[in-house]
Amino acid sequence: MQKGDKIELFVEKLVFEGAGLAKRSDFTVFVEGAAPQENVLAEILSVNKSYAKAKVVEVLSPSKYRVKPFCAMANICGGCSWQHVAYEEQLCQKQKIVQETVKKIAGLDIEVKSTIASPQIKEYRHKIQYPIAQTSVSKRILAGYYKKNTHELVNIKHCPIQPIIIDEIIEFIRKKSGEYGICAYDEKQNRGLLRHVVFRHSVYNNEILVIFVINDVCLQKNIEKLSQAVFKEFEPVIGCLVNFNNKKTNTILGKVTQKVIGQDFYVEKLGNKFYHINAASFFQVNPKSAENILKTVKDMINAEVKNPSILDAYSGVGSFGIYLGDIACRVTCVEDFAPAANDALENVKLNNFDNFEILTGDAKVHLKNLMKQGKKYDVVIVDPPRKGLAFEAVETACALSKNLLVYVSCNPSTLARDLKIFSEKGMETLYIQPVDMFCHTYHIENIALLKKK
Repeated sequence: MQKGDKIELFVEKLVFEGAGLAKRSDFTVFVEGAAPQENVLAEILSVNKSYAKAKVVEVLSPSKYRVKPFCAMANICGGCSWQHVAYEEQLCQKQKIVQETVKKIAGLDIEVKSTIASPQIKEYRHKIQYPIAQTSVSKRILAGYYKKNTHELVNIKHCPIQPIIIDEIIEFIRKKSGEYGICAYDEKQNRGLLRHVVFRHSVYNNEILVIFVINDVCLQKNIEKLSQAVFKEFEPVIGCLVNFNNKKTNTILGKVTQKVIGQDFYVEKLGNKFYHINAASFFQVNPKSAENILKTVKDMINAEVKNPSILDAYSGVGSFGIYLGDIACRVTCVEDFAPAANDALENVKLNNFDNFEILTGDAKVHLKNLMKQGKKYDVVIVDPPRKGLAFEAVETACALSKNLLVYVSCNPSTLARDLKIFSEKGMETLYIQPVDMFCHTYHIENIALLKKK
């Protein structure tokens, strides 16, 4: 088997990171663009000692799960790699991926429940981050997503997984940027001004924040004019801000954000709880699916303990703590990112709670201090980034938990690794509940419920 070869393959299933898995004489081939249970003609893209990568050239015998993508850019844009697979089957494949990953990495037989569907599978994405580029000859501004497996920008005119109004605003920004002489950032040359445009959209009241990420350390007059024009043109836009990022980095946002006009926060509502969210604070991109996660966690806790004390470690804007505040005797939130911690304080007031403690500053220091004080909580909630928990954080979570721990994860591999460590520390995983947050992609949110043995 060599690069460029075209071979017939039977695709068994989908795997984490999106490809279909096929075997050729017990040699694994990952096939891009395949659906489970179908025969394809595939072109080999690369080969190494243990596996090969390929792409579908022709579908010889289509899977019963194969559907026509609803987006015209589905085969070009790198955003939604599973649009060709029926949504119900996407949910089944995600459940299987979690089951197999946990078994393979952790060596544990843990029940993995059926994936909870997203309430919306179109227009579900409410945080949008568009990279900006520019044509070399006409100097036309481009905004969109990167082409599959490349760093080539696809100019997106319509994206069906985000609110339609975002298409209108970004088209206006393209046009006005040219009028105001705003040039796009060129990462190879490390020059140019406009790097990204970020949108934060509220499902609750259809309000929008627009953040211009620029390659500078101070506000430029043309960006100020662009901000004012966007604010004036679109009624749902309640604020325009500038984020300063002059580092040669793949990180989208810099550390400093400045309000240009309007507000620097928006309000979202999940269930009967309100959330004040700063432009720089993390909040789930699919709020309706996020509500599914919060409701699931609440149901998990209610089934095990009444009127609990809850520790929301690394709490952000207090997403879990606020949603659970009315079933808890006491909630302690720990957060070291100042804007998010300030949001958490605001959210306690917004929801009229008086049973909260918000600890701001270095989270590791606060958690160690809680351990030294001998504090114990009926429920500890952890929601780490993709890299999972550090070993020290696992030990801390175990030490602070009286009995229950809820682990919310966006990466099945690091979840499995950490569940194995928790098992060694005396905590049993009762079950895992997958939740679909990013429809038509391989990404999977999981909620694991752990209990001391």
